[in-house]
Amino acid sequence: MSRHQHILAWLNDVASDLHAIRHDIHAHPELGFEESRTSALVAQLLETWGYEVHTGIGKTGVVGVLRNGNSPRRLGLRADMDALPIHEATGAAYSSQHQGCMHACGHDGHTTMLLGAARYLAATRQFDGTLTLIFQPAEEGQGGAEAMLADGLLERFPCDALFGMHNMPGLPAGHLGFREGPMMASQDLLTVTLDGVGGHGSMPHLTVDPLVAAASVVMALQTVVARNIDAQEAAVVTVGALQAGEAANVIPQQALLRLSLRALNAEVRAQTLERVRAIIVGHAESFGCRATIEHRPAYPVLVNHAAENAFARQVGVELLGAEAVDGNTRKLMGSEDFAWMLQRCPGAYLFIGNGVSRPMVHNPAYDFNDDILLTGAAYWGALAERWLAPA
Repeated sequence: MSRHQHILAWLNDVASDLHAIRHDIHAHPELGFEESRTSALVAQLLETWGYEVHTGIGKTGVVGVLRNGNSPRRLGLRADMDALPIHEATGAAYSSQHQGCMHACGHDGHTTMLLGAARYLAATRQFDGTLTLIFQPAEEGQGGAEAMLADGLLERFPCDALFGMHNMPGLPAGHLGFREGPMMASQDLLTVTLDGVGGHGSMPHLTVDPLVAAASVVMALQTVVARNIDAQEAAVVTVGALQAGEAANVIPQQALLRLSLRALNAEVRAQTLERVRAIIVGHAESFGCRATIEHRPAYPVLVNHAAENAFARQVGVELLGAEAVDGNTRKLMGSEDFAWMLQRCPGAYLFIGNGVSRPMVHNPAYDFNDDILLTGAAYWGALAERWLAPA
């Protein structure tokens, strides 16, 4: 019997409440920095359970603090709350009531799992120290972690370690995935403007066509990973948008490209950026265009700290058994802004399986798997009790 089986048994008695919370959040999704309803619900529940609640951190972020005993040890657990601008196609009874907005990444489930653990830990108090629960806004590319840190998150609520968790379709439901070191990629966002000379489509010799230059740039950028990056390293260069012109007989004045770059270490990230910039500028000039590049470094590489990752993995083995835990889960080229928090505090990030044959995140048919709510909540409860174990 798992040493943490009592947590699962306790949570089973409130399973219907957790399902109701998850469905309520799912039906009322809110985009980054607009999570006012979700934040209010989280704050109200935490207050009901006896937490010291702080709101408005990083605009719509919520922090709940619970102290027990006399230990100086401090633990931080984080969940994200924001939804995505996607039209839902799940057909669920609790589908989004906000047209064009849905919880397509499972943040409704992440928030509910941490709330389940919050309720259990407040009721049982089987820990010694300070528990800090962080409900973060705007994870989906809008800098919610940075906003909370800028508002003094770790100065106001110091933690010895921070942990975060994300569901993962394709991984068996309830299984856990861990990895020491780099686990998720950095992301850099580039907006590129190519300025040419517009004119009549019948007289191209009197123009400088930025659309042709943009097409050349897009094709040339495909060589960066293939011919500039060590084949044993990982990088991704994606041109997600090319916008130019509106009429068939008009050569546009300007073309716009939007890029995302990803890498799993700082050196490859820097090399990728350098080559992308050089290709854009060089190709633009070769066509007589002028290139302007706006660069936004969105996320650093998410790096799990060795000791904290090993600790988190061991808790997973104790809770679920070794057969349900992967200690060397695959790296992902996706990005996660919990990376900013891990740059400031030791900790680790882990995956919980959402089911093998379920749609991937950011898909209109995606839905968080209710069957893993108790497992995720129990994991957070077990981690807190082990990290803050009485001396």
